[in-house]
Order: sequence, then C-alpha cells, then structure tokens
Amino acid sequence: MSTNPPILIDAAAPAVCAKKLTIGYPRETVVSEITVSVPRGDSLALVGVNGSGKSTLLKTLVGLIPALAGELEVVGALPGKAPRQIAYLSQFHNAGFILPLRAVDAVRMGRYANHGLLGRMTSEDDDLVREAMQRMGIWNLAGMPLRTLSGGQQQRIFIAQALARRANLLALDEPTAGLDAAGKELYQQALRDELCRGASVVIATHDIEDAMLCDQAMLLARKVIALGPGAEVITPEALLQAFGVVITMNKQQEMGIAVVEREHGHGC
Repeated sequence: MSTNPPILIDAAAPAVCAKKLTIGYPRETVVSEITVSVPRGDSLALVGVNGSGKSTLLKTLVGLIPALAGELEVVGALPGKAPRQIAYLSQFHNAGFILPLRAVDAVRMGRYANHGLLGRMTSEDDDLVREAMQRMGIWNLAGMPLRTLSGGQQQRIFIAQALARRANLLALDEPTAGLDAAGKELYQQALRDELCRGASVVIATHDIEDAMLCDQAMLLARKVIALGPGAEVITPEALLQAFGVVITMNKQQEMGIAVVEREHGHGC
C-alpha cells in the first residue's frame, strides 16, 4: 500500500512569501502582481472595502482557492499543504446552526487538525481549549448552545477556536466584526500574545486603527495601492484611493475619519 510522502516545511522561511501573485477565480482576476513577505512573528493587515480582494487573498493563503499565477509559500510550504500550521477565521460560520453545538464544542473544533474529526482529544487539547475561551472571556458560556448566543459572543467563540489551534499563522477575516469594546480589547491582547509567542498574523479588516498597529499594511482596491508599515502607508492619499475617505485632525491632534466623494473624471 502506497503512502503519501511527508510534507517538508522550512521552519526558517517567512510565514508568507508571495512573488508576482495573481489571485481570483477562473473567470475573474481580482488582484495581480502581489509581492509581499511576512516574517515569522510579524503581522500584516489587508485593508480595503468589500470586493477589494482582502478575503480572496486570505482564501488563497490558506489554500481554499488556488492562485492564478505567480509564486506563493505559506509557513514554508505550498498553500493548503500545512493545515496544522494555520488557523483560519472566516467571515461566515454555518456549523453552529446546522449542528447542535455547544460553545465549547465549537472551540474544540480548533484542535481537529491535530487529530482528525474522529481522533481522541487529550488533556492538553482540553487545556488549550479552556485557555482560549478564558482569553476571550467566554469560559462561562462553555455549555451554552452556540445558536442561542449573541453575534458578539459567537464571534468571541470563533476567535477562541482559532487561538486553540495554536498555529504558526493566524489568518483572520474581519475578526472584530460584531465585537463590543470589551471583546475588542480581549481580541487585541490575544493577538499581542500570539505575536509574542512567535506566531504570525494576517488580518483582513476595515478597522484603520487596528491596521496602523500592524507591522505591515496592504491597502487593496482590486490592486495593491500601498504596502509597508501601517503607520507609514495609511495616508490620506492611500485611504482616498481605497475607501474614498481621508484622515482629519482636530485641534487636539486626535485622528478622525471623514468620508468624501470620489472625483468623477470624464477624460480618457
């Protein structure tokens, strides 16, 4: 009986390395010519409106859809070839409404990549699940049916699921959606802790302030508008291209966001 060869993973390779990458779908190119490297232990924010390419890039990184062209390695392997190394948080979560899951069951799913769906969980797995739920302030909800929880509580559950994976790369799509101020603070602390332990993080977000805290930010509008340290590349000009917004400063030099209408040119 033949066996699959082991997946070789270069532990010294960047968490993400893309060269002239084109992403999209068979009949639709979404973004072309993406070149970016995310070192181990660093964070990258993907910033843009819906349809700008953020979610498509995340799905390509985790191997859910193939790249159309170019080169891409994720945690030292081809996309999708190192599932234990990656925790992916999607925008959409259907399992809790199809299956009668408790909150703790949903978080335990973060450990399945290590054992398989029918594999036996260990005491270490149980500890990681409890720790992840405590970090997101939801251990008291462990026995509650997932479908009875509020949207913000469910989002905390799914963030805890990603944390429980103990992955080397966290790929998170709009992780703060639905979170209240307390939940967002717990999420931000959890992210800092993940980076401190050496994990890398790629987030797709509309949150400009979160993006400015990342080591790198990529502004997308079906093309790469800007790439570099968040605090440097998120400029009024870049935001205008990506969102149709500009940064304003009040007399106390506090940052704000003002929405402006894009110019409508009529020339060639």
